Amino acid sequence: MLMQAAAALDRTFAALADPTRRQILARLALGEATVNELAEPFPISQPAISRHIRVLAEAGLIVQRVDGTRRPCRLAPDALSELDAYLQQLREALTRNYRRLDQLLARQSRKREDESA
Repeated sequence: MLMQAAAALDRTFAALADPTRRQILARLALGEATVNELAEPFPISQPAISRHIRVLAEAGLIVQRVDGTRRPCRLAPDALSELDAYLQQLREALTRNYRRLDQLLARQSRKREDESA
C-alpha cells in the first residue's frame, strides 16, 4: 500500500514537472476541452499534446471520455488528494520543527537573562 502511494506521488510529481502539462491543467481548471482545443496555444504538434495528455491521465490528474470522434478531457475528481495529504504531512512536520526551535530559543533567552541578572 505504501509503495503504491509512493509510486502514485512519483507519477504526479513527474507529470507536474513539465510546464506544458501544468499549462494544460490550468486550462482544464477552466473547464473541459478537447485535445485540439488544448493544443491550440502551443507551438507543438497535436501528437505531442496527446503524449502530454497520456502522462497526465496515467498520473490520475485528468480523465478523458469518448464523445463520438471527440475525446474531451477534464480534471480528475480528487486528482491532487494524495499530493495534498503528502504536503500536509510536510507542513505538520515543519510546524513541529519550528515549534521546537521556538521553545529552544526561548529557553536560551531565559537562560541568558538569568545569567545576566
